[in-house]
Amino acid sequence: MEIIRYAELRAEPWRNKGGVTRELASHPKAASSQDGAWDWRVSIAEVSKAGQFSAFPGMDRVLTVVDGELLLLTVDGSEHPLEKNRPFRFPGDADVTGALPTGDIRGLNVITRNGAFKGYTSIIELSKKRAHPVFEGQLGILLQGQATVSPGAAGADASDAGPGGGAPGSGDTPDGGEAPEAAPSPGEPETLGRYDAVVGSDSGTPEILGRGFLAVVSIDRVTG
Repeated sequence: MEIIRYAELRAEPWRNKGGVTRELASHPKAASSQDGAWDWRVSIAEVSKAGQFSAFPGMDRVLTVVDGELLLLTVDGSEHPLEKNRPFRFPGDADVTGALPTGDIRGLNVITRNGAFKGYTSIIELSKKRAHPVFEGQLGILLQGQATVSPGAAGADASDAGPGGGAPGSGDTPDGGEAPEAAPSPGEPETLGRYDAVVGSDSGTPEILGRGFLAVVSIDRVTG
């Protein structure tokens, strides 16, 4: 079972000094989280200044405000008010500016290369009675509340290594190149901090219990 601890990630300042980005995962691993040499990337940005967004030609983006009230996004001249926990998709090569009418925000960014991968973000409410599984090709990111994660009973003793292919769970690591931490012992629940990410697996599928909200990011390989 793999957990990416948000507090341990390095913050990379934006070129325009309007915010910082912390990369949760990407594939393949790039020298910089902002150089676009990957086929997909999942990150959380802290936006503290209105201004131009970086362009990512050939990419598709899904942006979700996860902290703060409102981001006013202008995409190719069209204005879009982004409220909290409402994912919004737009082209990576679009001309994009952001305004902060209610103050600073945090945004969950999923960027995928067109024709290779497709990214999706869903926001779900957690339950203390019914665990939410995180499958291969997914990341489960705690946005708010309190939660624990445990490996599924059927695979609590199985290997953490997933099959290849570039989806989360197939060997991709958080910023800095170090492997995500492993559970101290099979089957023992681990407490999640805010913005910690659980890497999905089909072998010992992680299960999350708690109260609050979870972002489920799915990275699907495009075939055909």
